Amino acid sequence: MLSRTKAMRIAALLIAFFAMVVGIVGIVSPDSLTTFRRLYFATPIGLYAAGGVRVAMGLVVILVAPTSRYPRTLRLLGAVVCLQGLAATLFGLDRARAILEWEATDTVLLRAGSVVALVTGGFVAFAVTKPPSAERRNVAH
Repeated sequence: MLSRTKAMRIAALLIAFFAMVVGIVGIVSPDSLTTFRRLYFATPIGLYAAGGVRVAMGLVVILVAPTSRYPRTLRLLGAVVCLQGLAATLFGLDRARAILEWEATDTVLLRAGSVVALVTGGFVAFAVTKPPSAERRNVAH
């Protein structure tokens, strides 16, 4: 059975992988990413589900933070992700669509956001993995 710490680390790594994939897709094909985002902004249920997923992702990052290399930074990052999820649902579907359409008019802006997602995912992955020497020390004790 996995320990809670190891399970949270795995969950955080999955989130990091997801962020990196989104970042790569957004850099390579920003139109594909925009098309996907339009799908979940098509209905209120999609908007709330996407907001809930973001809040859950943020909570995982916050919960794994104490065992990471950069606990303060990960807590802040997790809080920002939670706020993103809450903001979308609080602003409502029409405002979320308007923001999406505004973003879709500028490919450079979409790619910049995708670079942020890629770098953030890479940082989370780095922060939650321990260097091999630290893993060996934990096993030895």
